[in-house]
Amino acid sequence: MKREIRSVALVGKYQSPDVAESVLDIARFLRERGLTVWIEQGTASSIGMAGGFSLATYEEIGASADLALVVGGDGTMLNTARRLAEHGVPLVGINQGRVGFLTDIGRDDAIARLAEILDGRCTEEARCMLSVEVLRGGARVFQTLALNDVVVNKGDLGRMIEFDVAINDEFVYTQRSDGMIVATPTGSTAYALSANGPILHPTIGAIALVPLCPHALTARAVTLPDDCRIDISLLPPHDARVHFDGQARFDARAGDTLRIVRSPHVVRLLHPENYSYFAMLREKLHWSATPRPR
Repeated sequence: MKREIRSVALVGKYQSPDVAESVLDIARFLRERGLTVWIEQGTASSIGMAGGFSLATYEEIGASADLALVVGGDGTMLNTARRLAEHGVPLVGINQGRVGFLTDIGRDDAIARLAEILDGRCTEEARCMLSVEVLRGGARVFQTLALNDVVVNKGDLGRMIEFDVAINDEFVYTQRSDGMIVATPTGSTAYALSANGPILHPTIGAIALVPLCPHALTARAVTLPDDCRIDISLLPPHDARVHFDGQARFDARAGDTLRIVRSPHVVRLLHPENYSYFAMLREKLHWSATPRPR
């Protein structure tokens, strides 16, 4: 079924000359197709141009755009996804970063793949998000969303931290470690993967708990249903630092509780019709690659 796309917003990686050229090339292509084209105002300011195109805030994009094109790497996609999640604007990722798990269209064939998507030859995928709040004395002191992961770690401390983990109000364990990663299926191929966490297919309703350098050798990653509530409570005297998608952070105090649930918002990703999750994994993780000779 062909999508009715009349207005498209472009969001690019900040402070990147290569992205500036790509953003303008894509914007001109879209305008030639008769579409209304906006460039996110921070992108235009960062790369020093707008090329005669209209500027828009994230709020304006969320309210009016039929599609948002993200030009950059996974970090740019994560930031854009969090900013637009509540609006439900579908996103397309054009990779100009290093890895590109979320930005799956290559720079060299971006125009051809975008033409396919605009013609309706694409697939849509919904990625779940995490809703996170920090409770202090029972009152909320911080709240945000995460698409990849929430990471509790020891911050600048040179020692482990200690915390209680509870699932749906049931005590699970007390852990001493460098911290904990709470990852969505999308985030399972990010930091959680390097900490020996499981790879979760995006269609699975699951959340992964992945300990960071636990003191107990029996502490292992656990996969939970995504309708559960996870509470991580810091035990005195340990403070900790909490990171959200590696981009935002909150300095938590001893006694704080980090409460994590699945968000009602999802991120809508559009892929070219030949997109394959497993082909992406083979490419990005170098599966089946021939070993290099010594």
